[in-house]
Amino acid sequence: MDKMAMGPKGLKFLLAGLLVMLAGYVLMMGGLSPDPNVFNYGMFDFRKLVAAPLVILAGVVLEIVAIMGKFDKGGKEEQ
Repeated sequence: MDKMAMGPKGLKFLLAGLLVMLAGYVLMMGGLSPDPNVFNYGMFDFRKLVAAPLVILAGVVLEIVAIMGKFDKGGKEEQ
């Protein structure tokens, strides 16, 4: 019953891409000011403006590789 469209290696890449994107969204969190009358410059941090979007983009690239990549299924060589 080998009907999966994606092998175990592709599924691992898919999960890795999801975790990398999740890490990017975690990096983007924060910057909320406790006092609404005070402006917080923390939202202009390098981590939120540059690093987090690049991490999310890396996760999207991993997802594309996982979906479009051609991996051997189960490590068996075809003869």
